[in-house]
Amino acid sequence: MAQQTPYVLGTGDDELQRLGLQHRLWSDALQVGCRRAALRPGQRVLDVGCGPGFAAFDLAQMVSDRGAVVAVDESQPFIDYLSQQATQRGLSQLRGRRGDVQQLGPALAGETPFDMAYARWVLCFVPDPAAVVRGVAAALRPGGRFVVHDYFNYTSMSLAPRSVFHDRAVAATALSWRKRGGDPDIVGRLPQLLDEAGFVVDQIELIQRSARGSDSMFAWIDTWWHTFVPKLVSMGLLAQSDADGLLSELASMRGNPLRFAQCPPVWEVLAAKR
Repeated sequence: MAQQTPYVLGTGDDELQRLGLQHRLWSDALQVGCRRAALRPGQRVLDVGCGPGFAAFDLAQMVSDRGAVVAVDESQPFIDYLSQQATQRGLSQLRGRRGDVQQLGPALAGETPFDMAYARWVLCFVPDPAAVVRGVAAALRPGGRFVVHDYFNYTSMSLAPRSVFHDRAVAATALSWRKRGGDPDIVGRLPQLLDEAGFVVDQIELIQRSARGSDSMFAWIDTWWHTFVPKLVSMGLLAQSDADGLLSELASMRGNPLRFAQCPPVWEVLAAKR
């Protein structure tokens, strides 16, 4: 497998827990995307950059034991977790494969074409998103659907009232992704990449969410910063004083219905292979 820049968020227990909560808060968007792609029992789905498999578990239930889900990720600990959970949940239709999503061919050797592919917050992190899109195109049957949930205008996320600590952390986050070859505004380039890879783009839709301090969605923002702010400090991209200021501000917002956060804009892009 080709060497790839390590996942900027890491693959430790803290990230595993954060991803589980994140999926529960965003699982409704996955369900809507799958309905729009006409996913049904008996179909074959490719989960691109599956992480520990939270979306893959839902996908496997949607295709039933008559279908199949193949989930690819570069992290062996995540693939191990997915495989263990698939066994415990009785999801024999779900298989994990370790591989670089920028080189899907080797990971999918021997697989028959897929009816749908799904990628959530994956293209924004990889140095070569065009290679991922081409790999997905090669894996899909003609007419197969590709559902993407990812970012554009990421740095527009903010607290209300605005916070200089939060704004600095957002800027540092975007910089940390770019330093590793990622693009927090990848959806701005995605339609062109899809067209060049042989897709017809059927839909581009914004999923914009806010999070009041008293809402469950606030946990998405809160856990994100508690997980990632220490990593920004260790990278030398955020001062400890700014980190302390942000975490203190988040604590004051928790449970407060008068404070809110504008979440980063997530876009759903739905395309079909020509």
